[in-house]
Amino acid sequence: MHDSAIKAVLGPTNTGKTHLAIERMCAHSSGTMGFPLRLLAREVYDRVRAIKGDAQVALITGEERIEPKGARYLCCTMEAMPRNGANAAFVALDEAQLGADRERGHIFTDRLLNTRGREETMILGAATLAPLVRELVPEAEISDRPRFSTLTHIGPRKLSRLPPRSAIVAFSAEAVYSVAEMLRRFRGGAAVVMGALSPETRNKQVELFQNGEVDYIVATDAVGMGLNLDVNHVAFAGLGKFDGVKMRRLLPAEMAQIAGRAGRHQRDGTFGTLAGQNHGGSSPEFTEEEIYAIEEHRFAPLTHLYWRDPEPRFDSLAALIADLEASPSDPVLRLGPEAIDLATLKRLAEDPVSANVRTPGMVRRFWEACSLPDFRKRGPDVHARFVARLWQDLSQGYLGADYVAARISELDNMAGDIDTLQGRIAAIRSWAYICQRPDWVLARDEMASRARAVEAKLSDALHARLTERFVNRRTAILMKSLGEDASMLPIELGADGSVTVEGETLGSIEGFRFVVDPQARHEDRRMLLAAAEKALPRLLGKKAEALAASDLAEIELSRGTLRWRGQELATLETRDGTVTPLLHPSREVQALPEGARTRLVAALEGWLATRLAPLDPLDKLHKAAVNPDAGSQARALLLNLLAGHGYISRERAGIEHLPKEMRPFLRKIGVTFGALDIFAPALLKPAPRQVLSALGIDRRPLNEAMVPTIPGGKKMPAGYRAAGEQAIRIDLAEKILRAAHEARAKAQGKPKGKAKGKDRHRTFPLDMSLPISIGLEEGNIVRLLGVAGFRVHRARPLADGAFGPPRPDLWEWRPSRRKQERKAEPRPVEGSAFAALADLVR
Repeated sequence: MHDSAIKAVLGPTNTGKTHLAIERMCAHSSGTMGFPLRLLAREVYDRVRAIKGDAQVALITGEERIEPKGARYLCCTMEAMPRNGANAAFVALDEAQLGADRERGHIFTDRLLNTRGREETMILGAATLAPLVRELVPEAEISDRPRFSTLTHIGPRKLSRLPPRSAIVAFSAEAVYSVAEMLRRFRGGAAVVMGALSPETRNKQVELFQNGEVDYIVATDAVGMGLNLDVNHVAFAGLGKFDGVKMRRLLPAEMAQIAGRAGRHQRDGTFGTLAGQNHGGSSPEFTEEEIYAIEEHRFAPLTHLYWRDPEPRFDSLAALIADLEASPSDPVLRLGPEAIDLATLKRLAEDPVSANVRTPGMVRRFWEACSLPDFRKRGPDVHARFVARLWQDLSQGYLGADYVAARISELDNMAGDIDTLQGRIAAIRSWAYICQRPDWVLARDEMASRARAVEAKLSDALHARLTERFVNRRTAILMKSLGEDASMLPIELGADGSVTVEGETLGSIEGFRFVVDPQARHEDRRMLLAAAEKALPRLLGKKAEALAASDLAEIELSRGTLRWRGQELATLETRDGTVTPLLHPSREVQALPEGARTRLVAALEGWLATRLAPLDPLDKLHKAAVNPDAGSQARALLLNLLAGHGYISRERAGIEHLPKEMRPFLRKIGVTFGALDIFAPALLKPAPRQVLSALGIDRRPLNEAMVPTIPGGKKMPAGYRAAGEQAIRIDLAEKILRAAHEARAKAQGKPKGKAKGKDRHRTFPLDMSLPISIGLEEGNIVRLLGVAGFRVHRARPLADGAFGPPRPDLWEWRPSRRKQERKAEPRPVEGSAFAALADLVR
């Protein structure tokens, strides 16, 4: 019937059969190749297009048609492949042994028997097909091709012990997810390939594995169907599968088809089982006979192929069904099991929906509708209802563009989990198939384009969900890098303190402390910390040196602790006899490389010295308190001043024991002898007080019972004196009292100082502007001056009808304490003053 040369190139995987067919097709003026998967058709389409150019190559599948006008080379799925080979000079049939498949075998058998090229036909398949080729195509020239590499069994391996670049094969979605989840935990994740995924999603998942982002791929047995992967080892998670009828053990040839993915070209491969896993339901280990058959590529030959009448009659539905169920005449051919298209036809033939199917044209159109693939895999009943609804519109002519657009729009939703997205992809593939039919949909090209666009978006979303769930890129990178030298680990420190490795976040550095990424799983935290610690000395050393070289503007002193960006750098320990505390670096600073640590600590000490400059007056008091020239009485007074945080009342100071000749010495170092208090004014200013507060020194008197309170129960602030319902700083109170004494002396014509005898009780006017400007209320002014011995005499009001300014209030001064009361006051003891000093500087 055909004069063209027919060649059958048979052999195991990795023999270069497909590559040979591509070379032969490109050597002819035209050619058509049929493949079992849309994925393989796309892969070869891209390879031929790179050789012949975009305008010369077409891709034809059930859901996609890329047909440049005048294209001479066609890459097709077997179902979409023209039965006459598009009258091409060359025809190739890939994986022809699938004629023994229960569901699709009759399609492959029909192409094997009837599709020929004008000049050359090439049948590609497993060696087990050889006897049937001799029987069915006796004119074919059969040639064997040896495998480029060897395949060796290495026994079971635990999941945690799998070698890199491994493929794990399971036979259910649940098993695939389970294995992938464990690989994510132990090895950073895996790519996932299943038949339910769209070709685009499968391609992207395969790319994850191929480009090295993950070292493992988990797949169903679809991985054995011609996918070219850089796999070194294939591990079987089980050796049994459900074949549509029952659970059964894989045949040795099926095992070899899958195991043959290991090794590529001249690189040898290995295979084995996954220890501790048995998702197939049969014995979890290979038998010696199976191992021998796989390693030596020796399998029982196929004894039959499935067949169905490829050209049935369309006179009526009954005639069509009869022809489709007719048995073949050749003994090596068997009638294929009832496929989903025939099951749908038989169901709908008895349904009222087929009442109008009478003419051969309608019968053919009805059969084409029933041949819609069940992409959703929901079973014959659900699929038959979908086809029935489709036929209601097709029987009237075409599907309206608005109706199809609405159905596509319903599926244009990227939300949902993996199973939800897979369901939407299956549904949109059904509509993509419908839109590819030349006589089913109005505005076919536009609707087909919309369907492909939605499928692409859903595929991207599904790929993202799969990657998010089953790939921990960070862990995968670290698993590859942890054994390397620390200097080679590609860890970087961002300007915001983030620590990353190849763009993946490990955590962040807060101050000089590494904090693991809070979003990391608990089981990953130890690994992230171990990875970061390899590069942290180098990164933190640079950060410390940069900080030491800066102006340290971000350093803060609070409660005796140096902090940088909220993190502790050092604590301060105050010392007796000096205001300069000891600096104790934090544990993180101590862990820095020695050189960087030394420079940083020196910079911190320099910054601290500048920060403590306002405490120079306090430092003078410390030095004077240990100066032998001061005398015991002056040193005791100084220690009391230090214990009182820079002030002490005259009643408690014991100044009656202080020699008058020592007062100039004390005044020279900043001590003021006031009317009510003895104090160091410089230590009452805001700047030194802020420093003392930052150092964490408690500036209140040590004996809480002696702390006076302001009415309302509030404690007196340190360095303040009560003035009625207000508190006034001691140095400001002294300023008011000094002004009052000066006013008294001026009014009496006496020199400044205390008046003697009866002159000291004479009245005088007092200008209230100074205390009012400070903020004291009038009643509180009276009470403050009253403590110092001043008494106010209120002026009598003017008589009725009298004119002139009001008379001023007059004041007089009396000592505020009787001599015997002063003698009864407790005297500070020198030993207790030393103890108070120790508490002050602690």
